[in-house]
Amino acid sequence: MLTLLWLVVSLLATIALFYVNASGVAFALAVAALLGASWVGHLLPVALNVTLTAAFALAALVLNVPPLRRALISDRVLAGFRKVMPPMSDTEREAIEAGTVWWDAELFSGKPNWARLLAVPKPALTSEEQRFLDHDVEELCGLVTDWETTHVYKDLPPHVWQFIKDRGFLGMSIAKEYGGKGFSAYAHSQVMTKLSTHSGTVSVTVMVPNSLGPGELLAHYGTEAQKRHYLPRLAKGLEIPCFALTNPHAGSDAASIPDFGIVCWGEHEGKRVLGLKLTWDKRYITLGPVATLLGLAFRAYDPDHLVGDKDDIGITCALVPTSHPGVQIGRRHMPLNAVFQNGPNWGKDVFIPMDWVIGGQPMLGRGWRMLMECLAAGRGISLPATGTGMAKLAVRATGGYARVRQQFKLPIGVFEGIEEPLTRMGGNLYMMDATRTLTAQAVDLGEKPAVLSGIAKLHLTERARVVVNDAMDIVGGKGICMGPSNFIASAYMSLPVAITVEGANILTRSLIVFGQGAIRCHPFLLKEMSATRNADRAMARRAFDKLLFGHLRFTVSSLARTLVMGLTGSHFVRVPADVAPETHRYYQQLTRFSAALAFLADVSMGTLGGALKRKEKLSARLGDILSMLYLCSATLKRFEAEGRKAEDAPLMHWAIWDAMYKAQNAFEGVISNFPNRFLAEVMWRVVFPLGRPYEVPSDDLGHDVARLLITPSEARDRLTAGMYLPVGEQPLAQIERALKAVIAAEPAEAKIKAASRLGAFDAKLGPGEDVDALAARAVAAGVITAAEAESIVAARELTERVIRVDDFAQDLGTSLLQPVSPVTVHDAATMAPHVRETPRRRAIA
Repeated sequence: MLTLLWLVVSLLATIALFYVNASGVAFALAVAALLGASWVGHLLPVALNVTLTAAFALAALVLNVPPLRRALISDRVLAGFRKVMPPMSDTEREAIEAGTVWWDAELFSGKPNWARLLAVPKPALTSEEQRFLDHDVEELCGLVTDWETTHVYKDLPPHVWQFIKDRGFLGMSIAKEYGGKGFSAYAHSQVMTKLSTHSGTVSVTVMVPNSLGPGELLAHYGTEAQKRHYLPRLAKGLEIPCFALTNPHAGSDAASIPDFGIVCWGEHEGKRVLGLKLTWDKRYITLGPVATLLGLAFRAYDPDHLVGDKDDIGITCALVPTSHPGVQIGRRHMPLNAVFQNGPNWGKDVFIPMDWVIGGQPMLGRGWRMLMECLAAGRGISLPATGTGMAKLAVRATGGYARVRQQFKLPIGVFEGIEEPLTRMGGNLYMMDATRTLTAQAVDLGEKPAVLSGIAKLHLTERARVVVNDAMDIVGGKGICMGPSNFIASAYMSLPVAITVEGANILTRSLIVFGQGAIRCHPFLLKEMSATRNADRAMARRAFDKLLFGHLRFTVSSLARTLVMGLTGSHFVRVPADVAPETHRYYQQLTRFSAALAFLADVSMGTLGGALKRKEKLSARLGDILSMLYLCSATLKRFEAEGRKAEDAPLMHWAIWDAMYKAQNAFEGVISNFPNRFLAEVMWRVVFPLGRPYEVPSDDLGHDVARLLITPSEARDRLTAGMYLPVGEQPLAQIERALKAVIAAEPAEAKIKAASRLGAFDAKLGPGEDVDALAARAVAAGVITAAEAESIVAARELTERVIRVDDFAQDLGTSLLQPVSPVTVHDAATMAPHVRETPRRRAIA
């Protein structure tokens, strides 16, 4: 009996030591104590005690004496690593090392420090930023309608272009010392979100100069002379920038661009200077057709060794005025009926002086690192904001539409078939806005979150597509008929642009999120890789030895933590004491999934090695787990930062449950498709020892979320906060007025229904009778008052305007789509060739 107890204690002690990632000395002391108890209590046969003691002494000596450990183990492993480690190109290394790690490293650690995340202060705008958002951005939105921009002007009108330049929209991210506004990343995100709720053309036009491009690259890498010359001109709109990276033969594989520049001597402004002769062919370049300053990425070569001893210098970035001889620019693409300026440019044997290279001659060949480190602006700020803005428009407009549109004598929003997509829309938007905000905060904290930016770009643009698709399904026929009263079609058509640009989502999911995240975020892997390449052999041996055994302890600890938390349901995981009680379990389960991710990642990398890079589906699923953990973290952070409002809780709960369920499916996808079936079985038993913990969010929870979207409230306003709410006859303004009117009329309609059920009043419409006549009859019968009758009639009139679908003459309105007064906001009747008044013949009861 005592022997059995000793064995149980030994097993539990071993698991506990692994769980806390105990040091080698602590482990040795614990094992020595257990063996001592065995000797004293005669718990094991003497021969077995002797064998175990000898084996322990040998292992403890080898593992805890570094010189001996290196000689017998680490040096051999290091030699093997050096043989099998695949060569890494400069571009691969720069891509991996670019940027910084932040909360993503915590999630990869297996035991995230939630207090660190919750301590990040709630973002706030300065008075200047708030004023710009409340006035300048509002005014800009009021100058355009999506219909006119897309179908009349095919561009922003000249006066809108001038407004954008004059009010400093192109210099939001440029420092004040160079004439810009010096806005925070959060302010930049807020501006882009609001613009995206109204006009995709305006948002993209403003987005590009403030994202990856000449301004961003100059600010970080330009010479002082370049900054002082160009940044003030960019900030004032005297220069319109674009950045040309994509070549017809190098899209996702941007590092292999064939565009080239040869270092040579040439003539510039009458002088013989050192420079480069450039040949390039680019496409998909936003603002390219109207740009005055071309940021150009190319591969520099120095065959005559004029600047060094390397023939292939590497990817380089330069600034080329588009008026420069040989630059071919001005033609336009038409990206899915979106009319933001986008087009190709090219040139052959175009000579530029060396001081046009961003950063000058010392930055030759440094372009790829520059691009990788600056991607956070576009991927972490602008595109997540754009996706979130489109989702806010879809949620607010569709929620209102689902309340005012009736079928079967009921608002369509109360039917469960409509509740389901409405629920997805609300839950997704809550999580999207939380992630957008947290990622922008990371940039403001001084981070360059390469991995988190990739996650934000990937998942917020994908979720925006889901939200808008759901909106199209709910709106139905109105959504598929183009016209000035259609509020969703433009977003629906242009969303694939966001999915495709700045790293296509398929590429980002399959290769970048985990491929880059595993190396950058792992506490040991990148350091081990660096140690294997260290030319100082003695230093490499010491560093690798320490890292190797730290990595082994980390892996075993992750296994133990995953198993224990799985067996206990993670109920004993400690989380900050001051979190909302209703979220306590989420922190525990996320910690469990974080440990499981660390365990699966180490097993995958340890057994598959370089082959994991080719197992893109496995890599994508591992990336999905990391992504869901980040999105859940942002959602919990938002719920705490906004005061744990009970009205918002359904949104938070649905978003977390949905994401955790998806993370769970990703775990299963990795394990079910793991090449080594024995290891797959082990991983399943460790990760899910008691089965899968998460189910899909409940229908009752979904009902609460859907009702929130169709009912005016502070929670609905918070969900769509920061969007542009137009006035006049624009579609969203009509929906907002109709929603208020319909809700105001509901008590009166309820009286008519009640009277009808009691047989005191006939609520059916007679032949040729409309709602006006029915309301008048109800007044005459004493069922409702005259004021209530007016509210019913007003609600029906406003509803008819909302559900109306535009129609055109046989030529589809071509003859009427002529430029109109640029300062006039047109309603549906103005732009449609004829609008029929639809008889108000819907029965109330």
